[in-house]
Amino acid sequence: MLSSTERIPELTQLIAQQNYFVIHAPRQVGKTTAMLTLAQELTASGAYTAVMLSLEVGAVFSHDPGAAERAILDEWKQSIQFRLPENLYPPEWPDTNAGSMIGTLFSIWAKKSSRPLAIFLDEIDALSDETLISVLRQLRSGYPNRPQGFPHSLGLIGMRDVRDYKVASGGSQRLNTSSPFNIKVESLTLPNFSLADVKKLYEQHTAETGQIFTSEAIARAFYLTDGQPWLVNAIARQATEFLAKDVTIPITVELINQAKEILIQRQDTHLDSLAERLREDRVKAIIEPMLAGQDLPNVPNDDIRYLLDLGLCKMDNSRGLEIANPIYQEVIPRVLSYTTNASIGRIEPRWLSDKGELIPMELLAAFLEFWQQHGEPLFKSTPYPEIAPHLVLMAFLHRVVNGGGTLEREYAIGSGRMDICLRYGDLTLGMELKVWRDRKPDPLAEGLKQLDKYLSGLNLDTGWLVIFDRREGLLPLSDRTTTENATSPAGRSIIVIRG
Repeated sequence: MLSSTERIPELTQLIAQQNYFVIHAPRQVGKTTAMLTLAQELTASGAYTAVMLSLEVGAVFSHDPGAAERAILDEWKQSIQFRLPENLYPPEWPDTNAGSMIGTLFSIWAKKSSRPLAIFLDEIDALSDETLISVLRQLRSGYPNRPQGFPHSLGLIGMRDVRDYKVASGGSQRLNTSSPFNIKVESLTLPNFSLADVKKLYEQHTAETGQIFTSEAIARAFYLTDGQPWLVNAIARQATEFLAKDVTIPITVELINQAKEILIQRQDTHLDSLAERLREDRVKAIIEPMLAGQDLPNVPNDDIRYLLDLGLCKMDNSRGLEIANPIYQEVIPRVLSYTTNASIGRIEPRWLSDKGELIPMELLAAFLEFWQQHGEPLFKSTPYPEIAPHLVLMAFLHRVVNGGGTLEREYAIGSGRMDICLRYGDLTLGMELKVWRDRKPDPLAEGLKQLDKYLSGLNLDTGWLVIFDRREGLLPLSDRTTTENATSPAGRSIIVIRG
């Protein structure tokens, strides 16, 4: 665990100054855990009665504030029993009119509390419509009476900032303003872990067990997760509890890489929930061109903000919008090619030698045979038609690496390509995927130049350039799939595959 006040250092002062604030961050970055811990620390200090309470149970009553409040208060009764000592409980639970129950509870509690009241309301953006507006207005109405007649300090916690709370359930309308919660003084976000945070977290494990993480392993875990808290913990858990149960075995880069592969293949709840979002139209409108390396179309600002709030993407000052971390970057294509992979029948692994080594030319021959026979029919099995050839190729490569290799991908908005690195035993194969579209020139020259840079990073002298011809009026795929040899500007030997 990392201290919540270290992750959000402004909190202590905000609370001391009787402020109301918002904390918003993507799911699974530790908001709930951090605020639960902070509330416990504040209460234990003797300075406050502090508790974190959830509003989520009111979400099903978006048009019935009274029913929502009753469900919320019932849930709070249960939670408070486990989060506060009995002498700090609310003196009574209000039985009043709909639209005032939460405000009345806070008023009674603050008035009779022996300590200043600090309340953290989690899952605020689970509410919508009349119920959301009712809760926000009750908080605003009671605010001037603090601290004697309303909480000394109060925080709203959720995925999105207050201006982005949904007014229409399941719709896209937003408050577009902090009103009716214009009493907030700050909107804070809970950041991902820094490299120093990951090191500190893993060193706690070392202090307790004696099992060390090499500095290279810590750096690798940080790179793969970009400090996303759930992933940072999950990758370490796989490494320490499953791959290296003996605490005398140090956690190395190799173990971190193995842990990463396990997480990606298993798609635990966190990764699976992100994967489900990929079929939403507003997510697809951004992820599809990103995978293809195309420029982003004219999508609404709120759709971009939605992907940022989900934690699926991040905004980099120099590179613009990109996938949040390398693990998500691997999960997304795998999820999208899952149905295609399941649609492929048995493929004999003729690309392996008797010793189990991968033979690149045999792999090429097997792919060409597969592509000519099955490529076009499989396009229909992909959920993203604009990148159907990419997904079919990746589904084939997944069959290859399932025998004991790994597949890594690089793609970004506006890059005009997707790069793939296939590793199998001691062999590394680099390839680049390009698309030839109508009214565009043959991408061969540009592809060779881009592939040079990619292969240089892999320290390779050879590679594949795959050009998907998506122009109209072409012959069937089986009749136009060809290969040729080419030399890159830097003198590398390249096999060009067109189809």
